[in-house]
Amino acid sequence: MVRLEYEGYEAVAIKEGEAVLREAIEKFDVISAECVHRVGRLEIGDMAVWVGVSAAHRGAAFDACRYLIDEMKHRLPIWKKEHYREGDSGWINCQTSASPRVQS
Repeated sequence: MVRLEYEGYEAVAIKEGEAVLREAIEKFDVISAECVHRVGRLEIGDMAVWVGVSAAHRGAAFDACRYLIDEMKHRLPIWKKEHYREGDSGWINCQTSASPRVQS
């Protein structure tokens, strides 16, 4: 793979993303949580997703980060296009490329 490209349905992604953030704050009793998912063209090594959590205890922070990234991948309308060295490319809905959801 030589690069990635992300597209998303911004209005829905923001609304659903805000819901996921609220859920994480309540579920893991963290102080605050933020997440940014980039769209557009990204080169290999560029950051696609950033998640940050503030909590009194690191265990809660780590659990909240894991929850955020997993839920964002499952619930946000964001699609990834992979570009390969051979010239091929293909769109992948991030929901289909995410790891199986673990209910807790």
